[in-house]
Amino acid sequence: MKYVIYFYLAILQACFIQAAVAEESPSNNTEIPTLEQDFVNSINKFTKEQIVAQFGEPAKADDVKIKTTGKIVASIWQYHFINTAVDGSYYETTELDFIDDKVVMVAFMNHSGDEGPENAQQFQVPGK
Repeated sequence: MKYVIYFYLAILQACFIQAAVAEESPSNNTEIPTLEQDFVNSINKFTKEQIVAQFGEPAKADDVKIKTTGKIVASIWQYHFINTAVDGSYYETTELDFIDDKVVMVAFMNHSGDEGPENAQQFQVPGK
């Protein structure tokens, strides 16, 4: 009887694990929402490949590589006019920050995202 209970528990556990894994990785048919809050809540469940499949290649992409191996460990991608605010207006730029293949941060900007360090406010750091 003890083995029947263990077998039953193992089957139940396998079912729950399968359901949890299915929730974490959406299928290729799942569309990424574009409304800002829905986008933020779900984008980290999609791979770079799935994001490119829906939105195309990013307008701008910067990669951080390990010098010795050349492996990309982080990326910053920018898209234009893909996300909407609650009022229906589009954000000019959406920035996605990746660690490996997963989005870890999203930024919505009402400018093109082209403002670089040369246009940023400069501060003098006092010497020691």
